[in-house]
Amino acid sequence: MVFSSLFFLFIFLPLTLLLYYLVPQRCKNLILFISSLVFYAWGEPVYILLMFFSVTINHALGLLIGKSRKNRKTARRALIFSVIINVGLLGFFKYSGFLLQILGSVVGASLQNPGLPLPIGISFYTFQALSYIIDIYRGRISPQQNFIAFGTYISLFPQLIAGPIVRYQTIAGQLLRRPIEFNIFGEGVRRFAAGLGKKVLLANNVGLLWEQIRELPPEGLPIITAWLGIAAFALQIYFDFSGYSDMAVGLGKMFGFTFPENFRHPYISRSITEFWRRWHITLGTWFREYVYIPLGGNRTGRQTHLRNIFIVWFLTGLWHGAAWNFALWGLYNGLILVLEKYCLLKWLGRAPRFLSHAYAIVTILLGWVLFSFDNMATGSSYLGAMFGLSGGGIFNLQAIYYCYTHAILIAIAIFASTPIYGTIKQKLQKKSGALYYVATTLSSLLLLFLSTAYLVDAAYNPFLYFRF
Repeated sequence: MVFSSLFFLFIFLPLTLLLYYLVPQRCKNLILFISSLVFYAWGEPVYILLMFFSVTINHALGLLIGKSRKNRKTARRALIFSVIINVGLLGFFKYSGFLLQILGSVVGASLQNPGLPLPIGISFYTFQALSYIIDIYRGRISPQQNFIAFGTYISLFPQLIAGPIVRYQTIAGQLLRRPIEFNIFGEGVRRFAAGLGKKVLLANNVGLLWEQIRELPPEGLPIITAWLGIAAFALQIYFDFSGYSDMAVGLGKMFGFTFPENFRHPYISRSITEFWRRWHITLGTWFREYVYIPLGGNRTGRQTHLRNIFIVWFLTGLWHGAAWNFALWGLYNGLILVLEKYCLLKWLGRAPRFLSHAYAIVTILLGWVLFSFDNMATGSSYLGAMFGLSGGGIFNLQAIYYCYTHAILIAIAIFASTPIYGTIKQKLQKKSGALYYVATTLSSLLLLFLSTAYLVDAAYNPFLYFRF
């Protein structure tokens, strides 16, 4: 993983950018398409055929639906075929082992898990392909005639492995022509550096704390240690995922694209409803547009509305992984959202900010316990430790050691998860534009240097969202 990261930073990305800016406008998509296929083959070479198949079949079906606007029967058949192909491929590679496990438990037999490697980014590019086909069927967009342009949209390597999920209509015009401006490129570099720093300097280091605490037996785990551990995981997954999203947005700007934002400081939320408006925004938008609203949304009776919410959140949980803990995590969020919608939000709106924020943080952290433990028994024991049911007391010497040695890191991570730094940057930009650009340029260079130094020496560089 470390070698791959360094190879990407110092060989693949600079070479791609050089070729991209040397070729004429009409060849830029071709460079990006080829580079994206090379990037995809880097992870699992055989799966380049899967990517090429997905591009080819969805491009052809999009053209067929576009030509069959007056023949709704043909268009509907093409839509259904596309859904079957896309969901079928996603289900086969991501959920076959999980489904065999369920089937085996039902029939009382041990069915062998095929253990297929998960194709890189399949959850993301499958959802992009589905949104493209559905939007053509709905008449919201016209099909992309150019195969290379469509292939670029599906396989675009900056956001292939961790999003954001980009709907075709968002970048349809950009696929045809993109501006090449030095200031936009500079913004992209600064955003990429910020994302890399989030991932390498913050996520990886708080992740080490979480790994140490997670390896401890839940029985006898002190309350302070348990809460510190899951708080470290909460910070790790945020900086890991939002860091990759920032890198994707930054890389997009370097190539002339404007990708949607995926995170807006979710840990400042005062409710789970607000949290999900700030966390993985493009996934929430996708499920709202293509599952929740087609099911009827909140336009039907209360029972149907509740059904729709739980269907969406059950699927949201399973999207993150083929295991029961993810499904349970999704249903947990659905339940909290229902409770907030029908009774809690009014109270939270009137409550002091520190109380509503404390409620949101505690509720979020409890959810992360469900998310992080695929072994339900271990997760239940960990939850018990958080509430003093493990017999470990409030704290011990080890808990004091963890707090003492990681206090500065946790403080920096909490500060970085708030909008305070962004507010300071805005004020600096208004007061002195020149000073702002000098300061942000120097800080970006420092982040790149420190991140690279860390990667060279690091043995721990996990990618949490790779398996989602």
